[in-house]
Amino acid sequence: IKLARKWGRLKRKGAWQIITFDHSFHGRTLATMSASGKPGWDTLYAPQVPGFPKAELNDLASVEALICPETVAVMLEPVQGEGGVIPADPAFLKGLRELTQKHDILLIVDEVQSGMGRTGRLFAHQHAGIEPDIMTLGKGIGGGVPLAALMATESVSCFEPGDQGGTYNGNPLISAVGVAVMRRVSSAGFMEAVVARGEYLSRRLNELSQAHGLRGERGVGLLRALVLDRDRGPDLVKAALNAAPTGLLLNAPRPNLLRFMPSLTVSEAEIDQMIEMLDGLLKA
Repeated sequence: IKLARKWGRLKRKGAWQIITFDHSFHGRTLATMSASGKPGWDTLYAPQVPGFPKAELNDLASVEALICPETVAVMLEPVQGEGGVIPADPAFLKGLRELTQKHDILLIVDEVQSGMGRTGRLFAHQHAGIEPDIMTLGKGIGGGVPLAALMATESVSCFEPGDQGGTYNGNPLISAVGVAVMRRVSSAGFMEAVVARGEYLSRRLNELSQAHGLRGERGVGLLRALVLDRDRGPDLVKAALNAAPTGLLLNAPRPNLLRFMPSLTVSEAEIDQMIEMLDGLLKA
């Protein structure tokens, strides 16, 4: 957000607004909560930080309708995780890239949840064959330790020393972990295995859905959701956590679905074990 606004001041006569999307999630600072389209967040710590008009995901016309002289960028997740594991269509992403270039504004891709191999490509936007101007990374890049990164094309990278910093920025130990993670996910056969496990998880979730009369599954790679028949996601999460003899860690970002983000090294046997436990919970 800071980089885009500085670029807007230097290159776009002070343009500062960033178009984001309904049901999106971009963080927990006041600015990133304001950028997010998560229901209820508009009043939680009101007033919101201005400058984040909301469009509809996969609706290019809704984005174009919001573009004005004050617009500096469009920001989105290639797969809305907190919004219910809703992928952006490749055609939409391609159209969005063309639209931002047409209006000389930036495309910011939030890959914090979908990046680092989670969807079967190093970055989820690569499924659409596009290149953003700015990209954010986190979660998977640290393999379990706190690490995040901001990436930008050379033409957009206008920060100067002192413009941005933080107490933990550039930590050498944590950065070494990030290098090790990058080497692992870039190793021969790693992504192919993620794709295979993602397809297997999708198949098993579909089988579970059919067996229990649910509403199917969706997602990309190893970022998937099981759509339930009613709003019982939180109850299933609680029951799974307290299951005996071994608990099952689930997540329900929306009341009517469960989200699955297993380790990228998950085995078919571990997926089968999870499906068996979830099958029992759905029967209860």
